[in-house]
Amino acid sequence: MRKKTDLVPKWCIRQNQAMAARRHRVVCVLADGMTSVGPAIANDLFGAPWDFGVPWYSYRVCTGDPSPIRVGVLRVQVEHGVSALSRADTVIIPGRGLRPPTAELLAALARAYQRGARMVSFCTGAYVLAEAGLLDGRPATTLWTHAERFRARFPAVRLNPAVLYVDDGQILTAAGNFAAADLALHILRGDYGADVANTVARQMVAPPHRRGGQAQYVETPLSTGAEAGAQLGATLEWAMQRLGEPLPVKVLAARCALSPRHFTRQFREATGTTPHQWLLTQRLALAQRLLETTDQPIEHIAASAGFGTPAAMRLQFQQALDTSPAAYRRTFRTPSAA
Repeated sequence: MRKKTDLVPKWCIRQNQAMAARRHRVVCVLADGMTSVGPAIANDLFGAPWDFGVPWYSYRVCTGDPSPIRVGVLRVQVEHGVSALSRADTVIIPGRGLRPPTAELLAALARAYQRGARMVSFCTGAYVLAEAGLLDGRPATTLWTHAERFRARFPAVRLNPAVLYVDDGQILTAAGNFAAADLALHILRGDYGADVANTVARQMVAPPHRRGGQAQYVETPLSTGAEAGAQLGATLEWAMQRLGEPLPVKVLAARCALSPRHFTRQFREATGTTPHQWLLTQRLALAQRLLETTDQPIEHIAASAGFGTPAAMRLQFQQALDTSPAAYRRTFRTPSAA
């Protein structure tokens, strides 16, 4: 599991050049009785005809259950069976259905994984990956309310029910259905870069990036009520406009009229992370956007994003993304920037 900012899945960066040569095939596995949220997220992010001037995904759905199937309150006629997985580059399993997965589906998932396909689960779809034996010894997550049952059934999985999603390279798992949108945007960021992912997020009226390590739920509500939440939100907006400046905790806390200690505690309760980590995530995201969309020299980007020096920015890129700013620019540079 990502220990740092997990802004771009490293496995995805390595796939980016191959994706430029042809359309990346995404296959979403539907099951009778599953909710409609997960399939809708997969369809809207991977199946919609987004036009960014680059080859977008080739998207289809399949099922291992007799068709038509029920997805939420809808009856859906699914054209493809599990044989569609034989050519998938990415497999998405939105959640469990009413029936247990068939042996045919589990075998097809195992073969797809062995071919090198990226395996993605939303919510309780992790059960299906675990049933196929693909999560043994791996970190993963699922909806926190299922954690005890999941651990009892799959003790070999290193389950972390406290996070939004886990990117373990070839296998990625999301917690609840709405954390699936966070994971999908995380995948888009790795496949097409921060600018494309942020544009899609804006179209969906969704936050452009929430780290996988953020909490699934907030155990303690903000102690001072809605006014404190509004103050914190205004402070974060203020900081976003000044990422190139020093922003120590005492400065942020003063804008909320809180002590640094109280501010840090309230910040963690509201966001699931620390002020320092949040700032690092925002600065990396800004640097990524500038590298993708401008001709600015790297030293200017390092200053604008608040890293100070190119060496400091290179260190953060290496630690968080396993690449350098120059290599990132070569991989994700948009035609309009050139």
